[in-house]
Amino acid sequence: MAKNLVIVESPAKAKTIEKYLGRSYKVLASVGHVKDLPSNKLGVDIENGFQPEYITIRGKKKVLDDLKKEAQTAEKIFLAPDPDREGEAIAWHIAGELGKKNMEKVKRVYFNEITKKGIHEGIENPVDINMDMAMAQQSRRVLDRLVGYLVSPLLWKPLKFGLSAGRVQSVALRLICEREEEIEKFKPEEYWTIDGMFLLDNDENRKLKARLEKKDGKKIKVGKKEEADKVLSDLRKASFSVTDVARKTVMQKAPLPFSTSMLQQEASRKLGYSAKRTMVNAQKLYEGMDLGAQGPAGLITYMRTDSVRISDEAAKEAADYIKKEFGSDFLTKGVRKAKETKVKTQDAHEAIRPTSVERTPESVEKFLTAEQYKLYKLIWERFVASQMADAEYDQSTITITGGAYEFKTQGKILKFPGFRKLYIEGDEEAQKDAEAILFDIKENTPAKAESFDPKQNFTQPPARYTEASIIKTLEQEGIGRPSTYASIISTIQEREYVETAEKKLRPTELGRIVNRLLVSNFPSIFEIKFTAGLETDLDKVAEGAVKWDEVLDEFFRSFKPVLDVAEKQFSVNLTLDSECPKCGGGLVIKYGKNGSFAACSKYPECDFSSDYERQEDGSIKLIEKPKNESTGIECDKCGKEMVIKKSRFGEMLACSGYPECKNIKQYVRDEEGKVKLVEEMTAEISTPCPKCGGKLAVKKGRRGNFIACSGYPECSFTANITTDAKGNISPEILKVDENVKCEKCGSPMALKKGPRGRFFACTAYPKCKNAKPIQTLEDGTITVKE
Repeated sequence: MAKNLVIVESPAKAKTIEKYLGRSYKVLASVGHVKDLPSNKLGVDIENGFQPEYITIRGKKKVLDDLKKEAQTAEKIFLAPDPDREGEAIAWHIAGELGKKNMEKVKRVYFNEITKKGIHEGIENPVDINMDMAMAQQSRRVLDRLVGYLVSPLLWKPLKFGLSAGRVQSVALRLICEREEEIEKFKPEEYWTIDGMFLLDNDENRKLKARLEKKDGKKIKVGKKEEADKVLSDLRKASFSVTDVARKTVMQKAPLPFSTSMLQQEASRKLGYSAKRTMVNAQKLYEGMDLGAQGPAGLITYMRTDSVRISDEAAKEAADYIKKEFGSDFLTKGVRKAKETKVKTQDAHEAIRPTSVERTPESVEKFLTAEQYKLYKLIWERFVASQMADAEYDQSTITITGGAYEFKTQGKILKFPGFRKLYIEGDEEAQKDAEAILFDIKENTPAKAESFDPKQNFTQPPARYTEASIIKTLEQEGIGRPSTYASIISTIQEREYVETAEKKLRPTELGRIVNRLLVSNFPSIFEIKFTAGLETDLDKVAEGAVKWDEVLDEFFRSFKPVLDVAEKQFSVNLTLDSECPKCGGGLVIKYGKNGSFAACSKYPECDFSSDYERQEDGSIKLIEKPKNESTGIECDKCGKEMVIKKSRFGEMLACSGYPECKNIKQYVRDEEGKVKLVEEMTAEISTPCPKCGGKLAVKKGRRGNFIACSGYPECSFTANITTDAKGNISPEILKVDENVKCEKCGSPMALKKGPRGRFFACTAYPKCKNAKPIQTLEDGTITVKE
């Protein structure tokens, strides 16, 4: 029997660690948090020092029972959840559940990398649970609960049930909405650029393109075509020569190794990964991969960090590799440090780096998925490049003067590639290097103007945020922390407050309305500086400089008065700059079950309403409601005509007598587009029952029509309905992997269909609510997506 018990978060990590520690250790997983606030109430005693009411998370009782059982016989208990505040809180909660009699045996250990060396170092250096870090996590959880549970219900009455506000997510939404408003209000200004093509010393092989920069020694601004024409007239009369040649060596510094936010930004730019996708793959690389004969190993260090520090040992390993592969000239000359920022860096962990430089991306590629390989390659190359020499350029700036006008051009030639031999940053890849000047030019060289190229331009509005740029902004403003960036972005997308178009984030109509409601009623609570200040306070709690309940008390003193006012009068001006076409009154934006719409402000006196679409300048254009399509089919409930209506879910066949008659029918269209009722098409099912060969029939169930064997109950075959191009119906027969097991409880998983498509769900529901996304293999089999 194992003498020592090690408790980690992840089952995958548990397997890797157990192989390294040997038989005297048993490693179990908590599978994340084991305790949390209740979901059906506030769960915070505001009157009693904000004490949280923790309960065991549903499904975790068995996990805790197993941990307690093993703890009884263990000589030592090592708590090893992830090395951050969340992990510290998990360790604290588990320790509390193991009971007082086991407390003397409990120690906290940190695994910054899941390698043999990293695991043994952690086990050999146990410490006590860091209660300051655990309380910092508890403070964040309580803060988020107070805002979420007390503010969210205020959105339900004016909008819809189930909407939610988040302390940090709502600030991210505000940034995105305010950027959209900047874009809509932006008024482009005309300006002209004038480029000249110059022939040097009348040599056809020595041509130079330069841009007009100055007039009379001052920066020139050409606003209109008339101004451009006047300048061009002057230029055509002038004689030109080279008046200044400035040459210098410029250095491009090697990039720093990745922090969490830097990794998320670069993975977005270079790989097109969302922050969430990046972190899911990074988690797997950290927890450990089976590398065949090498055994299991974590490929990267801990992936939630805002530090760019690396260990001396890692730097030496990288230096040895660089000297071997590239030569000593490519090795960095000193230690690089990050620039000072207004946000304090948490330096508990190293930067994200490979656990071994010798484990090159190519050597482990066959053990990784395509996504894992690309991310590992990015991390590996970035780390090695961070220890390489700077790139060196020869840069020339040339001034050509004619009369009162000065043209300038600048170019650079790569003299020594340094780190660029291995790695080029994502935003730099999208840019074109300046045109290189490959020949020597001396001052006073005659320059004949061959041609001038005037171009009309317009100033551009600020760019919409991408995932990379919103993460960078959140980090710069001190909002959120490395472990929260991915969830912030995914949350506002999942709530349908923000959508992604061409990799740019833009607010939905719902997001705009929610933002206006929150900012109007809680202007300070969802303000950038206030939220950043709370993050600083939480950092102080983690450092032991401030008590956790003091931070909550100070927050609540400013929050409660604003909340009281909002609870009495929660409103916002959603008036549109348009008249009601029916009565001439004003129009306002309202929100219903089908989304936002424009309605008359004089309701109920005037019942006008209309869908709308937002124009590029932010104005509203009313949309005429689509007319119902006539079908000639009689409603079997009230006798009125059934018509095709358009809804947010698509077309539907419904009674024209709605809302008095709410009859709807399932239908298909034949080759000519004619509507046919599915329930009347039993005779047209030519496919035999795949189970018994009998005849199939259309049946009606709680969720609509389906196809079933007419030989029921002897044959229990059922299937969803599918149609071909001619409108013929047949059973939808899917090839489903029948060997899918739930990794949480071991029960079989079955293919289900929900509003967002198909998924695998545990058959032990509701006891186990595990669900998994699907993937279709090349042979058509539907199985779990790993």
